[in-house]
Amino acid sequence: MSAYIIADVDVTDPEQYEDYKRWSTHAIQTHGAQVLVRGGAVTVLEGDWQPSRIVVLRFPTVQAAQTFYDSPEYRRARQARAGAAVMRMIAVEGLDQPGPPHP
Repeated sequence: MSAYIIADVDVTDPEQYEDYKRWSTHAIQTHGAQVLVRGGAVTVLEGDWQPSRIVVLRFPTVQAAQTFYDSPEYRRARQARAGAAVMRMIAVEGLDQPGPPHP
């Protein structure tokens, strides 16, 4: 079953965050994640959530997402990000074959 990492990021030091982006891109490529969203414009449709930067990555399984997160490559990216951003991140199971939309 597919899995997604969803991150809500508040960047506090844009210059230092660029270093994180380089290292995280390397980790993403190394672990075969598919980037679905990476910092695009956000429109709040409901509620009081005001994210500034959203990232969504797809993995073949939750275990693959966890392996990515625990990897030396992503650990290096996290070290580079220290002090440059506030990160909220989850891994969530997805659907292998999404069904038709519900009315």
